[in-house]
This record gives sequence, C-alpha cells and structure tokens, in this order.
Amino acid sequence: MSLTRLRFLAFAILAAATLSCGPADDPSVMRFATDDFEFKVWPDVSPPRAIERITYTIVVKDKATQEPIVDGEGRIFATNADRKTVWNGFKYGPEAGTYRATLTFVTAGDWMMGIQFRRDSTQVLQRTHDWRQHVRNEAPPGQ
Repeated sequence: MSLTRLRFLAFAILAAATLSCGPADDPSVMRFATDDFEFKVWPDVSPPRAIERITYTIVVKDKATQEPIVDGEGRIFATNADRKTVWNGFKYGPEAGTYRATLTFVTAGDWMMGIQFRRDSTQVLQRTHDWRQHVRNEAPPGQ
C-alpha cells in the first residue's frame, strides 16, 4: 500500500471514530425513567434564579418502543426545606413528545423536585425519582 493511501485510510478511520462519538451531552439535561416512560428534562436557565419564571422542557418517550408520547398528562413540582411548594401542569407541543411547564421558585436554596406523568386520564400517574435543584439568589435590580 502506498503512503498516500495509508494516510487516507488513517484519516478515514479517525474521522469515523470522531463522528461516532457525537457531541457531549449538555450538563443541564437530566434523564429519568419510570416503569413505562423515559424523560429528558432541562430548564431554560441553569441554575435557575429565585423569583424568575423558569421554563422546563420535558421530552417523554415510551420506555419499550422509544416512541414519543403524544398528548399525555403531567406535572412538575418542587418543595424546599421551608415547605414552600411550587408546581405546574405540562403544556404539550409543538414537537412530538415534548412538553413545557413553568415554575417560579420563591426563595434561593435547594429544592427537591419531581415529575408525575401518564398517557391519559385512565392511567395511573407514574413518578420519577426526586432530584435536587439548586436555585440561585434573585438577580439584582436592573439585570
């Protein structure tokens, strides 16, 4: 084999290996699962600030088929150490299997969060494991 051909082959292998790795996962994306569903969840601001409206995007797939769940019902909720609780129901769309919900954390600190979801009103709500969300102090005025 010629030197040019070996270099081309080495380059092709390196390119294929690089492309197969794909981009690194966004650290703000969290993954959860229940018996029937897989979730990808991320806030529009990470970490969120107190007294700001934070939109969470939730992508839901069937765990067995990996098909997006269309027109399901769900909610996201959070409670802090002072027992302040915030929650909101999911709004569906526009992408298949994608839901959005907004929360406003009333104080800074650590909040325990969770999600409940079902395909429709005839099904039982399935709950993810809770996770800890750190919320920063509110932004100074004018920012």
